Amino acid sequence: MDATDGELARRVAAQGGDQAAESALCARFAPRAFLYGIKHLRDEAAAQDLAQEVLLTVLAALREGRVQEPDRIASFVLGTCRLVATGWQRRERRRQELSLRMVVETTVEQVHGELPPDRLYGCLGRLPPREQRLLIMTFHEDRSADEIAVALGLGAGNVRVLRHRALARLRQCVDLHPEVTP
Repeated sequence: MDATDGELARRVAAQGGDQAAESALCARFAPRAFLYGIKHLRDEAAAQDLAQEVLLTVLAALREGRVQEPDRIASFVLGTCRLVATGWQRRERRRQELSLRMVVETTVEQVHGELPPDRLYGCLGRLPPREQRLLIMTFHEDRSADEIAVALGLGAGNVRVLRHRALARLRQCVDLHPEVTP
């Protein structure tokens, strides 16, 4: 008869490294963590990384006795998925904001200070996230349309069209909204 989730969790916690129990627990929860990652991160590689990090975190918590209710290990795994994914999303947002600022600073330097950085940054912030990411990849990361297409799962022609439209929206915002600030 198969052990319950709680029994497996208790075996890992009690013995601090029962290989069979750890393997069974990982086999049971890896698909769930992966699906959580797919749903919330929308990237297969990130979902695999999430599942691995979550399982390592859960096993460490069990070994260290930090799981108070082993019978509710499924809830603990889900909560850990949520915490890890939220942390990753927060870091990605911060990274994007920093990248946007760097794009603005670079662009302002290129136009010799004619445009206030806050105004350009405010207009960049008004663009949809995909267009922001595309401009960051183009101007900050200096990637080609082909590289961006692979990274975003688009065609290279589509990347060029989206970039053209994003730059047109950015120009329109800068021209029409002199008061825009972040």
